[in-house]
Amino acid sequence: MIEKITCSKQAFEMEDKYGAHNYHPLGVVISKAKGPFMWDVEGKKYFDFLSAYSAVNQGHCHPEIVNAMIEQAQTLTLTSRAFYNDVLGVYEKYITEYFGYEKVLPMNSGAEADETALKLCRKWAYLKKGLPENQAKIIVCDGNFHGRTITIISMSSDPDAFSGFGPFTPGFVKIPYNDIPALQKALEDPNVAGFLVEPIQGEAGVYVPDDGFLKKAYDLCKAKNVLFIADEVQTGIARTGKMLACDHEDVRPDILILGKALSGGTMPVSAVLADDEIMLCIKPGEHGSTFGGNPVGCKVAIAALEVVKKENLMEKAAHLGEIFRSEMRKVNSPMIESVRGKGLLNAVIIRPHNGKEAWDVCEKMKEMGVLAKPTHQHIIRFAPPLVISETELREAISIIISTIKSFE
Repeated sequence: MIEKITCSKQAFEMEDKYGAHNYHPLGVVISKAKGPFMWDVEGKKYFDFLSAYSAVNQGHCHPEIVNAMIEQAQTLTLTSRAFYNDVLGVYEKYITEYFGYEKVLPMNSGAEADETALKLCRKWAYLKKGLPENQAKIIVCDGNFHGRTITIISMSSDPDAFSGFGPFTPGFVKIPYNDIPALQKALEDPNVAGFLVEPIQGEAGVYVPDDGFLKKAYDLCKAKNVLFIADEVQTGIARTGKMLACDHEDVRPDILILGKALSGGTMPVSAVLADDEIMLCIKPGEHGSTFGGNPVGCKVAIAALEVVKKENLMEKAAHLGEIFRSEMRKVNSPMIESVRGKGLLNAVIIRPHNGKEAWDVCEKMKEMGVLAKPTHQHIIRFAPPLVISETELREAISIIISTIKSFE
């Protein structure tokens, strides 16, 4: 008989004993979620201000997305790509028209999608740009976070990500984020094939680049015949107040990477979009995934993207994000160093006070009914589901402010 978790302590002990210790979660055990709310195993209700790192932009357990999943799962779940199925082509047409690209390569996790983009870029470099075999370089930014595979951590500047995991994959050039002169210099290397960038660095602490950075970077790449690759796994699907964060500067990436909210948080679904000149560089047998493009994932992704448009989540994120930053910037507290963000992807930078840091603030917020998580010890990321109402947002803001002021 399979055990049932009946209290938080039981869950803590079971995970500690049987699970790998590769995460340090906040001390709360979630058993149910709906819209912008979550409930722990004891029944306490919380505002979710992490959204599973922006995977549940459409809110927890959105009925349209869940229903699409159930209906398809009762008919056909998986064929692999060894055969055609009657859902994949429909999804491919839908998502390419939705984002304005000629082709899509469906994957599962965000990290897989990033790996796919790297392979596409390198293949294009040899077939189309004419670079010598095995010489292609891809420019990346300090502070980046694209996942945790060996190749991806090879481009990381975070010791927690790469220490003890070498040897690493070569072919990456690291430059400071939001630094056009550094990019300009790196692009002088004729073997550069691509520039991979997060339009806003999420895991690094919601670093928003200067206005114009993305457009200038894109134009520099175009001048050097270098692919501009945007990792919109966390910033995409309406999170920043536009469908894509790149849309704020009218930049159309050569390769677009999507994940997380592409399924509304119901299952791993990711995608890489590009035009024929790039995508058709990969031939049969050169890349793939057993579960990538599975019928359930395809139906779920269509439903998730439909919800974003039908419920005007872009506009909501833009409007509510302004409210969040405005209210938080009014707070006079020695613990608040600064507030930054775009749409409903925001961060409050915490200045240690009386021996208390960002983790302590998150622990206290949990007690008060708001769940968020620190990143890099001194930054709290605030990213509620985009379906949250203005009334609910203001209630949560009040709790956040009260919590911070309680440390004074």
